Order: sequence, then structure tokens, then C-alpha cells
Amino acid sequence: MPDDGRQTKGVPRECQWVNRAEALEHFAVHDGPTQSQQHIKPLHWYVTCRLVLEGGFHPDELKPRPPFTVTRRRGERLIHFDPGAATSGEATILGGLKTKNVDVVVNKDGIGPILAVSCKGMTGAFRNLTHRMEETIGECTNLHITYPALVFGYLFVIRANQAAETAASREPSHQERPSRQIANDIAIAGDGRPVETIVRFHSALGAPTGRRGIREDASRYEAVSLAMIDMREDSIGRLLPGFPPPDSPVRIERFFETLYLRYDERYVYSAPDLKSKTRRIEWSPESPVLESDIGSTLDYEIRLAGD
Repeated sequence: MPDDGRQTKGVPRECQWVNRAEALEHFAVHDGPTQSQQHIKPLHWYVTCRLVLEGGFHPDELKPRPPFTVTRRRGERLIHFDPGAATSGEATILGGLKTKNVDVVVNKDGIGPILAVSCKGMTGAFRNLTHRMEETIGECTNLHITYPALVFGYLFVIRANQAAETAASREPSHQERPSRQIANDIAIAGDGRPVETIVRFHSALGAPTGRRGIREDASRYEAVSLAMIDMREDSIGRLLPGFPPPDSPVRIERFFETLYLRYDERYVYSAPDLKSKTRRIEWSPESPVLESDIGSTLDYEIRLAGD
């Protein structure tokens, strides 16, 4: 993804190759309106690319379609970096209550949507986190009613605005009420700890996660992650160390491995007759993508045959 610094105004329409560091830095510095979703789009692309390279899902199965193509040679599948193959857009899924556009969806012909990830982010106004919690549960319930076997993940990122830095970085107009506006945008208090609103939201996110079987509560996700994004000048865009705490069930380090585990349990191990279609791909070690710059910028391992 092009690096246009701290004045990023927009992003391309088509899915781009992007690693986690780039996606999170874009989220941290983007200064445009959040209604357009441009602050979070690169995170969609990161998830999409990771589901191919690490997850072993065919790029043709994903929407948005990532910039990769696949070829066969001597019984192996080689993954190629191909920006021209990428597309834009979200997948529309039939829910039990209404149709829903979902950020990242893996769809298999003859089976339907089998894995999906909803990416959300907040840059401020953290008093609205309660409303986000209601939306979160409703979205999950809606899709699980129609597709109880769907492996659904919820990835939430928050700007870890520091109390002192937030106040210093803004010059509110006479139309604003400065103290209230600034307070609502603060995620990290002066002592370096998350404010109570963030702590409560973290605790609440632990409830609708960990769904293991298709007969379990439809309002629970298979995996939920909360990531705080550092906003300090010397480390902007990095994951905030220390929160969520190391033993938290919603740390991002556990997010993808949980999705893959639930997927394999439902679509591979529990349905051996479909294994030829549902088994996740192991990419050839001779794949051209490994010779590109991509392999040196990953925060995960590419799923390779023989590993």
C-alpha cells in the first residue's frame, strides 16, 4: 500500500497487499471521516491476505479478493503475488433477520459462507462503546441463525489516545465543549492505564466469544479480539503492550489460530466426505510469493507443504 504519511486521505478501492504493521499505522494516522471506512479498509486487506497465506484458503473463495493467484505444478499449489487479480467490496450474507454486508468472507461453492471476519474500529468518542456491544451481539446472532456452522470472528481496534497527548493535539473551536470532547476521546489515563470505559468494554467482549459447537449460543462468536493501537509519537501504530492483559481471551495473538481450529473441527474432521473440498491448502515451498518482499514483512508463518 502506498505510504503517504500522516496526511492519508484515502485508500485504493481494490484489495491491496498489506501487513499488520502497515494496516494498524494507517488506522492510527488516518485523519479522514470514519463513516467512509477508509481508516479500517487496510485491516480488511490484512485479514484477507492472511487467510490465504497462513490460513490456506484459495484467494478465489474470498471477498474482497486478495492480490494472489494460484497455479499447479507436479501436484503442488503455488501462490503468486498478482495485484491485478484483486477486487473490492464486501460480501452480502443472508441473515436470519436481515441481509448483512460483512467485511471479509470465505465462501465455498456448494457449501456457502464458511468463515467470516467483521473488523471494527474506534478512533474516539468511547462513550459509544456500549452501543457497539449491542451491534456486535446482534450481527453475530443474525448470521448464525441462517448459518450455524459459520466460523465468525470479530476484530476490534481502538486508538489508545493518551490523556496528555490528546489534550495537546487539539485546539477545539468555540462551538465545542473542550473538556467533555477531550475526555470522551481518551483511552489511556495519565497514569498509563486504560480508562474505565475501555476496561468495561474489554470485560464485556469476553462474554460473546469462544463458541465451539454449532448448537451453542448463536449470539457468541467463535473468536473475538480487542487490540489497542499505540498513539505515542515514537511507537504510533504498534500494538499497545500490556492491554489486554496476557491472560485475556480476546488478545489478537489467539484470534486467527482459534478461527482455523474451529474451521477444521467443523468442516474437515467432522465431515470427512467433504475433506477434498474443505481441507485448507498447503502452499508449495517453491511458490513465487516467497521470493518477493512479502515473506520478510509477515507477523505470521505462511502455510507451507512439508512444515
